[in-house]
Amino acid sequence: MLLIKNGYVMDPRSGRNGIYDILIKDNKVHKISSFIEESDLINEELDDLQIINAENMMIAPGLVDVHVHFRDPGFTYKEDIYTGAKAAAKGGFTTVILMANTKPAVDNVETLRYVIDKGAETDIHVFTCASITKGLQGEELIDMSTLKAEGAVGFTDDGIPIMDEETVTVAMKKAKELNVPLSFHEENPELITNNGINHGKASAHYNIEGSPRAAEIDLIYRDLNLAGELDAPINIQHISTKEGVELVRQKKLEMAKKKNIPLPLPKLKEDITDISNPSDFNNSYTQIIPMDVAQVLNIHAEATPHHFSLNEEAVIQHGTMAKMNPPLRTEEDRLAIIQGLKDNTIDIIATDHAPHSAEEKAKPITEAPSGILGLETALPLGITNLVKEGHLTYMELLEKMTINPASMYHLNCGYIAEGGPADLIIFNENTFTIDTFCSKSSNSPFKGETLTGEIQYTICDGKVVYQNN
Repeated sequence: MLLIKNGYVMDPRSGRNGIYDILIKDNKVHKISSFIEESDLINEELDDLQIINAENMMIAPGLVDVHVHFRDPGFTYKEDIYTGAKAAAKGGFTTVILMANTKPAVDNVETLRYVIDKGAETDIHVFTCASITKGLQGEELIDMSTLKAEGAVGFTDDGIPIMDEETVTVAMKKAKELNVPLSFHEENPELITNNGINHGKASAHYNIEGSPRAAEIDLIYRDLNLAGELDAPINIQHISTKEGVELVRQKKLEMAKKKNIPLPLPKLKEDITDISNPSDFNNSYTQIIPMDVAQVLNIHAEATPHHFSLNEEAVIQHGTMAKMNPPLRTEEDRLAIIQGLKDNTIDIIATDHAPHSAEEKAKPITEAPSGILGLETALPLGITNLVKEGHLTYMELLEKMTINPASMYHLNCGYIAEGGPADLIIFNENTFTIDTFCSKSSNSPFKGETLTGEIQYTICDGKVVYQNN
């Protein structure tokens, strides 16, 4: 039994916001009250009682990440399910959803069961997607019905865009039938010369061609139109361009109108189109998409902490440590992503946690693999660059990291309520420096950075699975 005292509770689903005590019993939230007396508990309970004093700390639902690479099976020198789960717990994530681009790919029951069974041995909740196509080849669909029945919570060929439109169409129809989301990596490889580096200032610095923004825009446009026609549940992964954000925004507004869902009147916003002085934007109007509306439109979009925190200057500064797909782009793109988070065009924050070995990242810029760590820095990056900068409230940040991703995958998590799951985090507003990682890898441009918001406890199924000593 666990009693958490005097913490400031924030629950995006219910809107609960204030100082409460929380009693956890039998792996569930048993009671939430402004004050819980220890004397109210019977002697047997007191014998097994652990108390956490959360005074001057915040309590939130355990974080949920829908875009994680644990590299297991096949690439366990980078990460495995056990070390990935430890990194997740340190970062405050009690639920993660793994991508399918392992070796072998999660396109068959045997590999799916391996991942699920190994995940069940960790201290957190580990779910996985299966791939959309066999062998991630973009051609033949897997048996989606069977893989869902065996435990896959969704489908994605993440890391490899699906170029055949007919394959995407058939997959969307099946996903709608099964009521599971498809997640799409939107980069047209036919337009990319050097992946992971933006075509612009960063590519010019390295004297290479890089990856143009058109590669992302092209596939986002195609898949949004297909999903809109079919009303299929999709997730546009790791948006990196202002045009991509605007395409999602307009499609969500179009779908709301198509479904006769009323929207509030447009509100004044900070105009992100003029970045000559980011602290003094002109006023203009934007259409806010209420979160309850966003969750029924079947069109979801995610942003990563690195895309709302950094621009292509980071690739010049950090080299391969800031190389990822899609790449970091301009400051204007970064601000557009933040605006998308503010008006709920982008309803999910996901890490795209992508470990690589030091040897791999030490290769030249055009040869090193793309990807950075994300789980252990996500919440502090959100607090530092979104909350403390006045872009989002704590509640708005948390909804994009808890109840929204949980809802997209129909998971019973991401909220705090009596009788609900005892998955919680306790954190403060202290500043700290990212020095070491629980991950096997350390490929992060944020290593050595001072950030705000440090996880003190991660609680999963009522047990403390991480404590900051």
